[in-house]
Amino acid sequence: MTIQELATILDNAAINAKSVEQLSKQQAFDEATAYAIQKASIERRYERGEKFIGLKMGFTSKAKMEQMGVHDLIWGRLTDAMLIPIDGELSFDKCIHPRAEPEICFLVKKAIDHQLELSEVHDYIESVAPALEVIDSRYQNFKFSLEDVIADNCSSTGLVIGEWSSAQQDISDLSMSLEIDGEVVHSGSSKAILGNPWESLIAASRLAQQYEQAIPEGSYIMAGAATPAVYLKQGQSVKTTVQNLGSVGFVVR
Repeated sequence: MTIQELATILDNAAINAKSVEQLSKQQAFDEATAYAIQKASIERRYERGEKFIGLKMGFTSKAKMEQMGVHDLIWGRLTDAMLIPIDGELSFDKCIHPRAEPEICFLVKKAIDHQLELSEVHDYIESVAPALEVIDSRYQNFKFSLEDVIADNCSSTGLVIGEWSSAQQDISDLSMSLEIDGEVVHSGSSKAILGNPWESLIAASRLAQQYEQAIPEGSYIMAGAATPAVYLKQGQSVKTTVQNLGSVGFVVR
């Protein structure tokens, strides 16, 4: 199958909320091809009117990288159709097997056109905010290879972003929690995100350059999960709280 045909399989799976067999079981492909499939799949969304709004980072836990046998982060694209309003609703019927994970989001102040150094991140980032990402693999049983998940846009499905705060504060070791129906089900620290969430932003700038993906002013960068993801069920209320940054959540309908 061609890259376009493989991309169409994943795009249709997302549209219809119906899982498919791992692409790698149907046809072998490498990481570079996986990103080409991802790009082609997202371009189908752009053709339907969706707009690029930023990037999400994956495998930002060093333990997760070791578990998956990889040595670098993965990344996916975010579109405006994925945005959930603060205290808004996620439509369960439009998902296959969704999970939520707590994150920190960056707001880009000016276009990032090169790999950033730690010393210059504040020149490019306006604000930071608590955030939740909804991931929903299009593959059966939420099972996939590295190449499969990259092709599937790293399972990106939804995100909700809280109130923005100054990016000048220290975010390297903030306590973070994930609540379901008012009960804390996971807690952790922003330190779990590559030791410092700023490192995830630096990796995003590097990978965007490598794959010729622009990061314009106003883009969001989702830094990656600080705790394990939790399966969602219809009717649940989901919230994350990040020390010094506040809380944000949504309801599953």
